[in-house]
This record gives sequence, C-alpha cells and structure tokens, in this order.
Amino acid sequence: MKNTAKKIDPGDYILAALSPKDRLDAAFKIAGEAFKKTPLTIKDVDKAVKAVRRKAYEKKA
Repeated sequence: MKNTAKKIDPGDYILAALSPKDRLDAAFKIAGEAFKKTPLTIKDVDKAVKAVRRKAYEKKA
C-alpha cells in the first residue's frame, strides 16, 4: 500500500502558528539574514521595513 500522507514542511507549520505580526517579524529577520552580505546598509533595510509595515498596518478607509 502506498503512503498517501502528505509531507509537511516544519517551517510552514511554524509560520502558520504565528500571529500575522509575528509572521511579519519573522519574515523580516529571514530577509535580514539573506541580505547580510550585500552592499545594502542597515539604514536601507530599516527604511524598507518601515515602508512595508506602514503599508501592512494602514487603516483601510
């Protein structure tokens, strides 16, 4: 009999268990590590983070 159980990526499960705010924080930490060895400065990354958060949390009119 074939094994029909779907394999679950633990990373997907862990992110799904987080609140939207915590998920966004985790995504920014991952992005920070991914871009660590680029010519971008921390100031550039912080500016981008603020812009994305502003957009994510703005009140819908």
